[in-house]
Amino acid sequence: MQAGGTDGGSHAAATYRGLRSHRTSSALGEINVTPLVDVVLVLLLVFMVTAPMMSRGIDVSLPVANQPETEPEERITVSISAQERIFVGDRPINLQLLEDTVRGMMEGRTHKVVYLRADEGLRYGRVITVVDRLKSAGVDQIGFVYVLPEEKARR
Repeated sequence: MQAGGTDGGSHAAATYRGLRSHRTSSALGEINVTPLVDVVLVLLLVFMVTAPMMSRGIDVSLPVANQPETEPEERITVSISAQERIFVGDRPINLQLLEDTVRGMMEGRTHKVVYLRADEGLRYGRVITVVDRLKSAGVDQIGFVYVLPEEKARR
C-alpha cells in the first residue's frame, strides 16, 4: 500500500459522493410552506366574504305596523337603610303601605320587576319581610342590587 494509492483516493471520492447525495436528498425532503400559506389565506378571505351572506336568513316581506316603539319602563327601586327605614325610589314609606304603593306602580307594566337595595348590616328577617310584601304586591322578579368588591374598595 502506498501513501497516495488508489485505495485512498477512491475512498475519498466515494465519501464525497455520499455527502453530495445526502445534501440533495435533504433539500428534497423540506416542505415549501409558501403555497400552503397562500391557500389558507385565500380560504380565509372566501370565508370572510361569504359569512355575512349566510347569516341573512330567508327573505321575507315584513308587514308594516302602526305601533309606536315602546319606551323602556322606569326602574322601581325599593331600599332598606341600616336603620331599617324603607324607601320606594327616594320617598320614605311605611311597611304597611309598601304593598299597596308597589301594586299601584305595577299596574300596566309588562315587566313586573323591582330592584331591592338592602344595607348589608340588616337582619335577614327584615329583608324577607319586605320581599314577602313585594311578592304580595304582584312583583314577578326581585333583583338584588349589590356592589362589586373592586367598587367597594374605591369608595
